Amino acid sequence: MFDILVYLFENYIHNESEIYADRADLTKELSLAGFHDDDIFRALQWLDSLSKLQESHVKPYLTKLTVSSVRIYTVEESRKLDAQCRGFLMFLEQINVLDASTREMVLDRVMDLDGQSICLDDLKWVVLMVLFNVPGRESAYAQMEDLIFDEPDGQLH
Repeated sequence: MFDILVYLFENYIHNESEIYADRADLTKELSLAGFHDDDIFRALQWLDSLSKLQESHVKPYLTKLTVSSVRIYTVEESRKLDAQCRGFLMFLEQINVLDASTREMVLDRVMDLDGQSICLDDLKWVVLMVLFNVPGRESAYAQMEDLIFDEPDGQLH
């Protein structure tokens, strides 16, 4: 399912190509690209859920947060996101790519993905997908895009 999400994002959403309005046509296109119907259905459901989250950007229960608030991960979240992934999310909050609301959107979408765990590269894609259509987060999206696509060459030191 995750491969379909990345495929859709790279080929339609990120490149600002015309997005299929008809779900049947999109399903057919994805089937022709070699994806299985069950995975296509789950990926489209995942995107629908993301859209609903983005539309309700500010959650009432997140408005009481302070700068010193700390996110405690559930057992299930800790199984799905290893220490490297959780550390990366914290890093993104520290550099203001994510705020509490968008972090929770990312966690919601990660927990809805297939599989027992998620790798750091896949987490980066989920963050990018979440930030893509959130009002007021355009600069955060651009920063995240740089983190994904502008990987440094060679050694850092």
